[in-house]
Amino acid sequence: MKVLVIGSGAREHALCRALSLDPHVTALHCAPGNAGIAQVAELHPVDALDGKAVAALAEELGAGLVVVGPEAPLVAGVADAVREAGIPCFGPSGQAARLEGSKAFAKDVMAAAGVPTARSYVCTTPEEAETALDAFGAPYVVKDDGLAAGKGVVVTDDLEAAKAHAAACERVVVEEFLDGPEVSLFAITDGETVLPLQPAQDFKRALNGDEGPNTGGMGAYSPLPWAEPKLVDEVLATVLQPTVDEMRRRGTPFSGLLYAGLAITSRGVRVIEFNARFGDPETQVVLARLKTPLAGVLLAAADGTLADLAPLRWSEDAAVTVVLASHNYPGAPRTGDPITGLDEVEAQDAPHAYVLHAGTRRDGDAVVSAGGRVLSVTATGEDLTQARDRAYTAVARIHLDGAHHRTDIALKAASGEQ
Repeated sequence: MKVLVIGSGAREHALCRALSLDPHVTALHCAPGNAGIAQVAELHPVDALDGKAVAALAEELGAGLVVVGPEAPLVAGVADAVREAGIPCFGPSGQAARLEGSKAFAKDVMAAAGVPTARSYVCTTPEEAETALDAFGAPYVVKDDGLAAGKGVVVTDDLEAAKAHAAACERVVVEEFLDGPEVSLFAITDGETVLPLQPAQDFKRALNGDEGPNTGGMGAYSPLPWAEPKLVDEVLATVLQPTVDEMRRRGTPFSGLLYAGLAITSRGVRVIEFNARFGDPETQVVLARLKTPLAGVLLAAADGTLADLAPLRWSEDAAVTVVLASHNYPGAPRTGDPITGLDEVEAQDAPHAYVLHAGTRRDGDAVVSAGGRVLSVTATGEDLTQARDRAYTAVARIHLDGAHHRTDIALKAASGEQ
C-alpha cells in the first residue's frame, strides 16, 4: 500500500513513523512534512487546505490511502475531495468535522445523544457572556466556538480575563468548570463500529505544576496507572458509541479519529471537548504503545470494515513524550534557531527514545526551529519512571537557544498519583 499523510507536525511524524514500521506500506509520502518526517517519508509541497490539490497529489502518487492529520484541512473538507477522487481517506467529512470545528455544534450533538458534558451557554455578545459567567461563577471556562489550534480556551479565576477572551471571539461557549483529572481517549471509527485506543493524559499549561498559559500541549503519557480499569469500556458505552450513532442518524456519519477530551469528575465522566483527529502530543505516546500495524487499521476505518478487524495489540510498556518549545511559546515564537544534539539522541538513546519533529525545517545541512512547539522527545520503558528517565535523558542532549520544556511530565503518575 502507498500511503500519503497530510500535515507537518509531531502528530504527523508519529503517524509516519508508525506507518514506516508497517510491512504492508510499500511507499510513504507526506505533504508538506518537516525535517524529521523527511527521514521516513518522501515529502511533497501542497496547500493542505486545498482539497483538489491534495486529491490531485494522491492520484499522482497512486496512493491507496490518504491520512489527513490536522483539524483545519478536515473542517475545510479535504477528506471529501479525496474520497470524491475515489481514494480511501482516513478522516471525517467537513460536515462531520464540525464536532471539532464548532463547540456549539458539539454540544448540540452531545445533548441529542445523551452524552454527559458540562452545562454551558452559547454567547454571541459581551452581555450574554457576562450573564453566563455570573451564572456559573469562578473558575470561569470560556471557549472560542471555532478552531483555535488548542489555544482557544481560557480557564481562570479572573473575571476580567474571562470577559476579555469572550469579547475577542465572535462566538463563545461559556461552561461550568469540571473538577478532577483529565483524560484523552482516541477512538477509530468507520461511522458504525467504534474501536477505542489506549487512554493518555496531556499537559496543557506551559509551566511546571500546571502554571502559566494554555498551550497546544507540553507533554503526555500512557498508560494511566491511576485510572479505573473499566474507564475505556464506560466511555465507549456512554460517550463514543452514542456520538457516532447520533452523527450517523443526522446523515453526517463520522469516519476517522474521534478524540474525546474527558474530565473524571466527582459526579462521573464528563466530556470537555471533541476533536476530529489524532491529538498532539497524545498521539506520540499512544502510537508508541500500539503493536498492531497501523495502516490496516486506518484503511479499515476508511473502507468501512472495522468490524472485521482483529482486536488491537498493545505493548505493556509505558510511554512519555516531552515537548521542547521555542522561545516565547505560546506567544509569538522565535524561529530559525539551529537545533543540535539530534544525532546524539539517535546514537545514544535509540530505540527506547527518539525525537519526533513538530516545528522544524532544513536550512542547508542544519535543522532549525520553524514553529512554537519544535520537538516531541518520546521514550518507552517498563514503567512510567523508566520512560520519564529515558525521555529527559534524551531532552538533555538537545540544544535550541531559548527553548523551554516542562520537567514534571508524568511525574505524579509515576509516583502513583493522579
